[in-house]
Order: sequence, then C-alpha cells, then structure tokens
Amino acid sequence: MGPFKAAAVQMRSGTSPERNAADMELLVRQAAGQGATYVQTPEMTGALIRDKQAAVFATEDKDVVVATARRLAKELGIHLHIGSTAILRADGKLANRAFLFAPDGSVVAGYDKIHMFDVDLDNGESWRESASYEPGTEAVVADILGARLGFAVCYDLRFPQLFRAESMAGANVLTVPAAFTRQTGEAHWHVLLRARAIENGAYVIAAAQGGLHEDGRETYGHSLIVDPWGHIIAEAPHNEPGVIIAEIDPAQSPAARRKIPNLKNARDFAVNAGEATRLRGAAS
Repeated sequence: MGPFKAAAVQMRSGTSPERNAADMELLVRQAAGQGATYVQTPEMTGALIRDKQAAVFATEDKDVVVATARRLAKELGIHLHIGSTAILRADGKLANRAFLFAPDGSVVAGYDKIHMFDVDLDNGESWRESASYEPGTEAVVADILGARLGFAVCYDLRFPQLFRAESMAGANVLTVPAAFTRQTGEAHWHVLLRARAIENGAYVIAAAQGGLHEDGRETYGHSLIVDPWGHIIAEAPHNEPGVIIAEIDPAQSPAARRKIPNLKNARDFAVNAGEATRLRGAAS
C-alpha cells in the first residue's frame, strides 16, 4: 500500500467521560472529513481527573469512549487510535490503556502504558501515576495501511529502549499520545519526539492534551507528526483543541534506515562499571 493521511487530534479533556467522548467525536469526524484514514487521540481521552478515588471508571465493555470509538471507526471507515483512557480491570485495578480500532469496529490492538509518571517538578507539581494505575508489561506493534505501528503513551517517550525494541520488531510508525505538563513540554517535547524519529528512522505521531483542565493541571499541547528524518511535518502551534494532518509514506522509513543503518549496525556490549569508576577516580 502507498501513502495515507494520518491525523492527530488535540483535546482538552475534562472530568466527564461522556462530555469528552462527545468532544472526541466532533474532532474525529473533522479529521476523517479531511481525508485521514488513521486518527489518533491523546492520552487520557476519556477523563483527566486528579483525584482518582473520587472518579467512577468503567470496564472496557462499558466504557463510553471505547463504545464511541468503536462506532466511529466503523461508521467512518477509519483506523481510530484512542491514545489512552482509564479502564477498570477485572482485578479492580486501573489500566492506562490505548486501543486501536479497525474500520469494521473491531479492536486491532490494545496497549497498557508501561512507564508510570512518578515525578516531582521544580514548580511544585508532584505526580504519582503508579498510585492509581497498574503498569503494563508488554510492548505492542500492529499492522495497518501498509505500515507497522509501535505503541507508547506519554512518559514512555523518555525510555528509548521501548521504541528501539518496537523498531527492531518492524515498527516504522511510532505513536506517542500524551498529556505532557506545560513545564516538561516546553523543555523536552519537540526534541524527544524528533530524537525518537531520527534514532529509529520512523515516523512519530503524537496527539496531545492542551491547556488548563478542570482538575487544575495544565498541559502543553503542540501535537506533532515527525517524519523518519526528524522533520516536523505537522504541528498544532498552540494548546487549543483541534486537528493536524500529514501524509505518511511507509516507504520513507526504509529509505531513512538505508542512509543511516543504525538499527542494523547496533552491537551488544558490556558495561564495566568498576573500571569506569576507577578511571574517574584516577582523573580526579
């Protein structure tokens, strides 16, 4: 298959899953109306809620975002990637879970976010995602539209080994739906997304949350699509809800990898920490 149009949907999800599902539907329809056959929404499409104890979450079969996405994918004939939403697991724990729906409404793949956002920032923000969510344990790749998609969610972006493993498994389109904080987004969003594209010779598609949310957090926005050479080919230059679209040509990934064959040239190596410590001591 040849090139296809991909869209990243930028949202400002609040605390109501029903309202967020309705907002998502409007933006997904806008993207499909502009010719996108793959549409991605951001992390926590269903709800951004600081106090997870006060929220009521649903199982996958009863979740309003999942049901809406399944219906939209089938009606519009698109691949619809829900960047993530909170799902109540059978064991009573929460998963930060991504879904990819096929044009017939079936689930092509699901991915539970592996790396939990447990950080303390300079501006006083403190986050402990692991207090609410159970981390995933498995990387996921899936084939769509002549491309192979690699899955990640937000904080996963800071763990390049995940993207390298997916690329070694054939992924040539890497996905990073996110809800980056404004502080970390201003510092690292563009450079990290471009780095993941460059070092893996792959497209990167990153739909983002943006703006001031009902629960008081502020996210960066600036949804991006980056080509395998590291060029930004679409960007939302703001934090407002909206849609960006770019053409994805799967043939560009192997072309970039032929120019810089670092995946092929990678070698196993050992780390001699004792020797490194001794050398540092001698130099001082």
